[in-house]
Amino acid sequence: MTREEALDSIKANIEDKNTIKHMLATEAIMRALARRLGENEEEWGLTGLLHDIDLELTEGDMNTHSRLGADLARELGASEAMAHAILCHNQTHSVPLETRLDKALYCADPLTGLIIAAALVRPDKKLAGVEARSVGKRFKEKSFAAGANREQISQCTELGFELGEFIELGLGAMKGIAPSLGL
Repeated sequence: MTREEALDSIKANIEDKNTIKHMLATEAIMRALARRLGENEEEWGLTGLLHDIDLELTEGDMNTHSRLGADLARELGASEAMAHAILCHNQTHSVPLETRLDKALYCADPLTGLIIAAALVRPDKKLAGVEARSVGKRFKEKSFAAGANREQISQCTELGFELGEFIELGLGAMKGIAPSLGL
């Protein structure tokens, strides 16, 4: 599967532009993590890109979300490792995180929401002026970007990252694609 094929499938299944932007942001973070950890950047990036491909098809039903997504990813040619990471990123299924790919997607997914929220509270609504330490301060505010699961983000330690370092990596990755995110 190529990135083009993955994007075409996403556009066929997802209408909400913000969901697509979230998937692009997750892809960027996953690629940065793969580079840092010496993993397969294409595999990790595509896993991040595809992880929510079924969100609208399942109408947000967390009991079916990611099961269908894993199947759709397999149909596109994703490896079993990629499909497993997509499946277990949804904690509703209680599928254990087994690999670094699983753990990376699990903690990268909610980080995008925290970083996007940090950009949206700025007057210019741009990532360029967002600093990792300010995102770190916002991390401690439970009411800020309340949907960004702090426990999941904190699992970055399972990959050998301190929280601040993980936020910095994620922010840098998202700044690299800021025009695609409209930020």
